[in-house]
Amino acid sequence: MSSFNIFDIAGSGMSAQSVRLNTVASNLANADSVSGDPSTVYRAKHPVFRAILGAAGDASTASVGVAGISQSTAKPDVRYDPGNPLADGQGYVYAPAVNVVEEMTDMISASRSYQNNVEVMNTTRDLLLATLKLGQ
Repeated sequence: MSSFNIFDIAGSGMSAQSVRLNTVASNLANADSVSGDPSTVYRAKHPVFRAILGAAGDASTASVGVAGISQSTAKPDVRYDPGNPLADGQGYVYAPAVNVVEEMTDMISASRSYQNNVEVMNTTRDLLLATLKLGQ
């Protein structure tokens, strides 16, 4: 395995974690939104990751990719709020089933994974520079 493959692998991990952070941010931003119709309420989004193997299934050049973004199938929370202008005929509004604590935990995990990939890239760079200095 070439030392330069490490940059590709860590970079793909950083890209995947960036998508994860963006979906968490979207979920948190819409956690308090409501709708008068349960079919139009915001649905939480979560990235689906997949392993991308190198040539001929070579795991040493594997990377991570985002296969897609899935939407939650959880039923929306029903709240009785007849004073809300979005309330339906019976006075109910529908809120997304987004657990803010779980989303914050997911954000911390994604952020740390991103930071770990940055450290991998920095360490690899330092090792390559130290190797080049051996010949001096």
